Amino acid sequence: MGAKLMVAISIAAGLAAATGAAHAEAPATIEALGEALYFDVDLSKNRSQACATCHDPAAGFVDPRADRPARAGSLGDDGRSIGDRVAPSAAYARFSPTFARGADGKWRGGQFHDGRAADLAAQAGGPPLNPAEMGMPSKAAAVERLKEKPDYVEAFARFFGPATLADADTGYDAMARAIAAFEATERFAPFDSKYDRFLRGEAKLTDQEELGRVLFFSQQFTNCSLCHRLKPEGGAEGETFTDYSFHDIGVPVNTALRAVNGVKKGKKDHGFLDNPAVAGDPTQDGRFKVPTLRNIAVTGPYMHNGVFADLRTVLLFYNKYNSKSPARQIDPETGRPWAKPEIGRNLSMKELETGPALDDRRIDALVAFLKTLTDKRYEHLVKN
Repeated sequence: MGAKLMVAISIAAGLAAATGAAHAEAPATIEALGEALYFDVDLSKNRSQACATCHDPAAGFVDPRADRPARAGSLGDDGRSIGDRVAPSAAYARFSPTFARGADGKWRGGQFHDGRAADLAAQAGGPPLNPAEMGMPSKAAAVERLKEKPDYVEAFARFFGPATLADADTGYDAMARAIAAFEATERFAPFDSKYDRFLRGEAKLTDQEELGRVLFFSQQFTNCSLCHRLKPEGGAEGETFTDYSFHDIGVPVNTALRAVNGVKKGKKDHGFLDNPAVAGDPTQDGRFKVPTLRNIAVTGPYMHNGVFADLRTVLLFYNKYNSKSPARQIDPETGRPWAKPEIGRNLSMKELETGPALDDRRIDALVAFLKTLTDKRYEHLVKN
């Protein structure tokens, strides 16, 4: 069975489960309305893609399509456009705080890799109008698609007011808010991984996983928890494994992706610098939001541009900053020295150089621990 057919079946099954085969009844709650919208391919210009296409609930809420160019770029509704960044997982996204600058002067939160959407609703409103994604020409065009379905009309009138779909801006905003309500449900954040079950005394970690856990939370031995920890103390329930800050860690260009997506040679992804809120502040150039590590073992490829295929490679990439071993300066996926950073003038060297070099045993232990952060429903996808 082809990858495109499998994705189509997944979306169709999700839509049928959410709304019934032919939208026979109006959704009973805002969350149910959002679920129907999340799986609705009619919200794309050519009626070929839904939110679930690139954020599939069956695949850790990332793009599972095997025909993605260069492992990373998602093909748009037009059948030609290919993204320059990996579609981030929608799982646990509701915990990202509203985009803002803190008292310490540091920016945190928001949605997308560069935080440009303040919250979930703002993010949900982005892809339908993006020409490289779902490609709808306007908010008005999207609202007209909503009005095609009587159950939607009934649901929007009930939850947002009878005149909601009469105005393009109001109707589109309500659509985004409904999708955000669905994304805020437990389905996206069950906290039922082996690690969570371990915290509740329902599971036991292996010796290797336990070593990885200790290493991860110990800033004496690794730098992981400097950025990938939200709770004050390691081991707290409800940990999302990100502080939602922005850093440049020296990620190289994904040349394989650039070779097929039409991005001009020499053009750079400036990340956070392109967020209008930072007003071109050069100190933000090359930074990207720290992602959650929830389901990290099943949501590759890795980094904002999908440049690394394997989770272990990511650990070795970080370790290159602390190791003087010639072997640690080689990218195992290319067999060549690590490529230069795409943007390197704001590298977070304090964080990157914290901790000693790690031997293979400790690298493997960290990988084993990261695998325990996989939600229970995806554990069968984890590669041993």
